[in-house]
Amino acid sequence: MPELSVPTDAGAIGPSSARTDAGLPAGYSERLCNADLAPLRDQHWGSYNIFAFWMSDVHSVGGYVFAGSLFALGLTSWQVLIALLVGIGIVNVFANLIAKSSQSNGVPYPVICRATFGVLGANIPAVIRGLIAVAWYGIQTYLASSAFVIVLLKFAPQLMPYADVHHHGWLGLSTLGWAGFMLLWVLQALVFWNGMETIKKFIDFAGPAVYVVMFILAGYMVWRAGIANISLNLGTVKYHGWEALPVTITAISLVVSYFSGPMLNFGDFSRYCKSYSSVKRGNFWGLPVNFLAFSLVTVITTSATLPVFGEMITDPVATVGRIDHPFAVVLGALTFMIATIGINIVANFVSPAFDFSNVAPKHISWRAGGMVAAVASVFITPWNLFNNPAVIHYTLDVLGSFIGPLYGVLIVDYFIVKRQHVVLDDLYSMSESGSYWYRGGVNKRAVAAVLGAAVIAVACVMTPALASLANFSWFIGVGLGAAFYGFATRRARG
Repeated sequence: MPELSVPTDAGAIGPSSARTDAGLPAGYSERLCNADLAPLRDQHWGSYNIFAFWMSDVHSVGGYVFAGSLFALGLTSWQVLIALLVGIGIVNVFANLIAKSSQSNGVPYPVICRATFGVLGANIPAVIRGLIAVAWYGIQTYLASSAFVIVLLKFAPQLMPYADVHHHGWLGLSTLGWAGFMLLWVLQALVFWNGMETIKKFIDFAGPAVYVVMFILAGYMVWRAGIANISLNLGTVKYHGWEALPVTITAISLVVSYFSGPMLNFGDFSRYCKSYSSVKRGNFWGLPVNFLAFSLVTVITTSATLPVFGEMITDPVATVGRIDHPFAVVLGALTFMIATIGINIVANFVSPAFDFSNVAPKHISWRAGGMVAAVASVFITPWNLFNNPAVIHYTLDVLGSFIGPLYGVLIVDYFIVKRQHVVLDDLYSMSESGSYWYRGGVNKRAVAAVLGAAVIAVACVMTPALASLANFSWFIGVGLGAAFYGFATRRARG
């Protein structure tokens, strides 16, 4: 019987030595398993790899703008720092929780979802996460391509007419914009196509590289502005004492919500780790320590733009573009392009690759699933999505309202209902006697809990009367999803 061909980046199928005619371990269904979704035998990632993962996830144009926006909420700098530490501490705890099941069993997010939602029902949380990733993948690619266009125009201003969408454009993007977008699209695809080991090496390099340039940029801007002109308060302080508490809590919620996507499918990466303790160490250095340091460097650089350029600039690419030294412009823009590619691959490429492969493992490999996401990201014309806040609001916020309920149901099921016990082989079995077949392959209690909690979370986001709750939709979704599922399973047990 021939051995199953497993890519070096995926590891080897662990459990059984007996094989089916398709080369799968005995009892494993082709409808549920391929080489990429199978449990790993070779789990060799360490703490640094997880640390680098979070660096790549934080160090982007979007992360820069987000961190700066927290310091412009009208709070004092120490209040913002408290909000950052509390918020990222919550993310650290939740990331550790979601990582446990995938690391222990060596399986990605959509496969571990089978234990909760059923072997077929797991496609629901997988597709939801995949669709969110597709949208953000396109937007992040567009942002990275914008950095490329800025650099190109800096050195070739004669191309300016081709950057005008009204004279040289198609589907809302200029000819130069299309060139930049497709260049970044191809570069990301090449990194992804070479597999998880290449992705690991890329993020191991990208995160620290951005830090080096960020520190250089911050030092240069402080030198230009003068240390006396640097402030950690971006804008007017509006809230003092107890009146700042609601805004501080909102800031904490925004931090958690910002990381909610990669936090949900963090198992796609923790599965590669050699131990759970290495995951926790990597999360500690990559979340509280890294995010706090990045936020401080960000706000210092942003604060320095006011005395140096006469206006506050929150976009790091625009800041770099205003510097007079061509080498600095190229270095800065290329670094932020690399950073955005890094976050795009770890947060928005790997996830849908596993998610879409899970839908039809026999026909869709991990690489094919990733390319489905990449191609779909072009067809949604992400530049139009990004430039229309209303569309982003109704599309991404609605999908995002499902992330909290999914998280709540998964955590309650694994830690409370199943008490961290998973029958690994049954995650790949279509047998009706399997532990995760439920009825028809779908755990309807889990699906109902997610839908019920998501409807309320969506209402908080979309209903003007509930606007004050919109920033807390993730927490509302987690709490309600966990409560609904816990109640349903307790009732089912009598």
